[in-house]
Amino acid sequence: MNFEHLDVWKRSVKLSCEIYKSTANLKDYGFRDQLTRSALSVPSNIAEGVCRESFKEKSHFIDIARASLGEARTQIYIGDEIGYLPKGRCQVWVLETKELAAMLTSLKKRFDSA
Repeated sequence: MNFEHLDVWKRSVKLSCEIYKSTANLKDYGFRDQLTRSALSVPSNIAEGVCRESFKEKSHFIDIARASLGEARTQIYIGDEIGYLPKGRCQVWVLETKELAAMLTSLKKRFDSA
């Protein structure tokens, strides 16, 4: 399995890039750093997990990616509420994090049943 062919990896890369671009001028460096780190963690952990040998390790890294999505979604909600993030993008990003989480759950089930 090549992670670069996975739709969940491609979409999470796109989300991470959008978040980086949208927060590039944000002056709250702590918030920006935390959000970009959590978003970056998702495709990174998908890639690392898929490249692992054992299905147990693969599943573990998918869990980390899923947890990072929850962290990013929380920060998106907060960023929206305090006016740090573009209103229209926040709703799209929240929906995308939910869809990506469902995709990761499905991928994890494949690894767990192997």
